[in-house]
Amino acid sequence: MSLVVPIAAPEAADARRFGPKAANLAALTHAGLPTPGGFALDADAYRRQMRALGLEEARADDRQSALEVRMALFERPVADEIAAPLLEAWRAMPLPGAVRSSALVEDRAGASFAGQFESYLGLSDEGDLLTAVRACWAALWSTRALRYMATHGLDPADTAMALIVQPLVQARVSGGGLSRTAEGCMLVSAAPGPGSAIAQGEVVPDQYLLDKSARLVSGSAGRREEVACHVHRRPVASQPQARCLADCEAEEIGRLLSRAEDLAGGPVEIEWALDDAGVYLLQSRPLRVEAAHVPDEIWARHPGLTGFPAGIGRGSGRACVVGCECELPRVGPGDVLVTRVAGPSLVQVLPRVSAVVAELGGSTSHLASLARERGIPMVLGVRDATARIPDGVEVAVDGVAGIVRWAR
Repeated sequence: MSLVVPIAAPEAADARRFGPKAANLAALTHAGLPTPGGFALDADAYRRQMRALGLEEARADDRQSALEVRMALFERPVADEIAAPLLEAWRAMPLPGAVRSSALVEDRAGASFAGQFESYLGLSDEGDLLTAVRACWAALWSTRALRYMATHGLDPADTAMALIVQPLVQARVSGGGLSRTAEGCMLVSAAPGPGSAIAQGEVVPDQYLLDKSARLVSGSAGRREEVACHVHRRPVASQPQARCLADCEAEEIGRLLSRAEDLAGGPVEIEWALDDAGVYLLQSRPLRVEAAHVPDEIWARHPGLTGFPAGIGRGSGRACVVGCECELPRVGPGDVLVTRVAGPSLVQVLPRVSAVVAELGGSTSHLASLARERGIPMVLGVRDATARIPDGVEVAVDGVAGIVRWAR
């Protein structure tokens, strides 16, 4: 079997060889939905590289062992039997390109691994391609991935990393989408440029609600803010922005979202990008959906803020208000984390919090995906949350309705 297979080829839909992410992308392509194309690198290429490096018996027994494996994968050259077909396919592809992880364990129901591995964009040089491939392989042994795997009873030694290599979409707008909300709508998020700002929870994106026929119900403009640590007392500027999608563009994405759900046979979460030629689907993964919570009448009389629902269910606890990553060690078991940025660094505290509230981020960020997966209530895009919610008060968070309330 060839180690390199075009995404359009029937065998690319084999998740056992190319991982669920690549297989889902191939299924979208085969169904006639717009994707960037490109090719997938078989997970067996990773296994062959491990054998070539003498690492086939490696285990993640401790941090030092994992570090040694990661450094060997990153620093040693790609074996000739892998590099030759990889470079041949790369030379035939429009450039610049992108290299994305497609681990055999990611994008599954209950284990999305959203934001836990690596992607490299805008590559044109063959040396950069090979470096990106090695870095994506090594990410399987990163501290971040190991923590995530530990919560799911997984070991990197028992799985492998396939890759997706595709032409880069020169996105003027990008975002995500949920094919089903608790209210029975579809939701599309969008922000100018490539989608990293949304995925990393660094902006409040535009939000577009559509009915199940993909007709636009409502749309709200997002906002961008300077991210600052309050410890250093830097000013924070909010930048209002106009909506970045026309109504017809939002509805087109809604129709693609609906078709992706039909293809998957259940609710899905997608990532997409829009360039001058149109919309491209970049990813589709299973989506966990939960019914709305019936609000408590007493809590309804307490002060409250609203934001974008981004988690599952309802939770409460002591508010722990932090201004930056340096304060995360203050977060205790059962606390409600109140912070500014809903970024990847928060993954380390998800196992011990009862809920999360953040001033930035939207319903389709990587952290929101992980919160839904773990059943953690989360509300993002809550303006002035760190200033208005007192540290230490009792807080209730409705991750389905997008409401946060606290005791007086």
